[in-house]
Amino acid sequence: MSDKDNQPLSGPLSGKDLARKPRGFPDKRESLIHAQARLVETVTGVYRQWGFEALDTGAFEYADALGKFLPDADRPNAGVFSMQDDDAQWMALRYDLTAPLARFVAEQGQGLGRPFRRYAAGPVWRNEKPGPGRFREFWQCDADTVGAPGFHADAEMIAMGAEALRAIGMKPGEFVIRVNTRRLLNGVLDGVGATGADIRLAILRALDKLDRLGASGVADLLGAGRKDESGDFTKGAGLGPEEIKRVLAFAEAGADTRAMTLANLAKATGSTEEGKAGLGELEAIALALEALGAPEDDVKIDPSVVRGLEYYTGPVFEAELLREVTGEDGKTYRIGSIGGGGRYDDLVARFTGETVPATGFSIGISRLAAALAIMGEGGKLDGPVVVLNLDKDNPGVALGLAAELRRGGIRAEAYMGASGMRPQMKYADRRNSPAVVIVGGDELEKGTVTIKDLEIGAQKAKAISSNEEYREARPGQIEVPRAGMIEAVRAIVEAQR
Repeated sequence: MSDKDNQPLSGPLSGKDLARKPRGFPDKRESLIHAQARLVETVTGVYRQWGFEALDTGAFEYADALGKFLPDADRPNAGVFSMQDDDAQWMALRYDLTAPLARFVAEQGQGLGRPFRRYAAGPVWRNEKPGPGRFREFWQCDADTVGAPGFHADAEMIAMGAEALRAIGMKPGEFVIRVNTRRLLNGVLDGVGATGADIRLAILRALDKLDRLGASGVADLLGAGRKDESGDFTKGAGLGPEEIKRVLAFAEAGADTRAMTLANLAKATGSTEEGKAGLGELEAIALALEALGAPEDDVKIDPSVVRGLEYYTGPVFEAELLREVTGEDGKTYRIGSIGGGGRYDDLVARFTGETVPATGFSIGISRLAAALAIMGEGGKLDGPVVVLNLDKDNPGVALGLAAELRRGGIRAEAYMGASGMRPQMKYADRRNSPAVVIVGGDELEKGTVTIKDLEIGAQKAKAISSNEEYREARPGQIEVPRAGMIEAVRAIVEAQR
């Protein structure tokens, strides 16, 4: 064996370990952690209000239970993160929250009771190439109904998803849930003679680009093909002019109301059996949405939604943020998709051979938290009140005051270290503290504490032009008896919330 073979797979580099982490696994600090926690609490609160119960299936599943997300057995790490159990069986980190649900329902059998209505929230892992806004580990928050065949169950998922987005602060016009169905699209494909899998896939991919390329660009992709700005040519689906016209009429059937869209679709889908069945599905969903009080602006029937139609067996829905935001780089961004779902009646059948109706809705918590942060709506996260330590030889006074504040229900800490007042104040600012408590010799002698409201102090300081004036005014600063410290600090903290 050579010396090279003896080298460890990883280890010290020039006497030091290399500080690095795998791509796609983001470090999260407190602000993001709390933003995600608030989103999960709000969304699951809506799910519970609608009668769903919590279920946690754990992070690992046997790899073969992940179904279509698992590649062949010879490549168990492609698409998922997997490892062998002590009995040599491959198990993998869950790819989503739906496949574990299907396994759970199959294991429980008829004793579970149906319909079974569950929600779940947690991280999922995908062994895919990471990129901007695309992670290998991220949080989702799902709700599913298993055992309910009617389209009213799909409508309930859609309306509940819209309510969850409103609950987290989305205003009318800032989001939309778009609804389509696989059978309706199948009817259109059958009607234009698209029987081959390659042609059908080319049409689906063309329709998926309607928002970006417009009708003319999609028409090129439906026909001979399209050359983009860089000169690259994409081969088209090869449809004739009449077939292209019919597919575009279908894709552009969306109107201001769900009823108008359905009327347009009735003209565009023709008389195929699949088209009639798909139209019937959407009509049933539209009636249920009206009964559920889902606003027209929140939920639209949109025949251009094609993502996920290979996975879902019926209706499919996609939630999208519409608001454009300006990032720190000055560029304008549109966040796009932040969730979706649909009907998947074949998933449990993988385990039991029995078709079990199921429908679900998933919100991408990590993506939504990132979107809210970009929009400046991640929510303010207050830091602790900081008690300055002005007696380097005896920090007991500061420690005691911090403990007293905590007993009063106030988040607080005593400054640890031997720095002067200015560095301690900078530390409090960096911690986003609402206030600092100061006790020096004068305060100890008088039995008082000095409290500085950092938010008001910063606002008033802007109007002060000189250091001398600042020292004289001491903006945002009050002195109160020691016995009144907790109430005075509490008032400051609550005023800033």
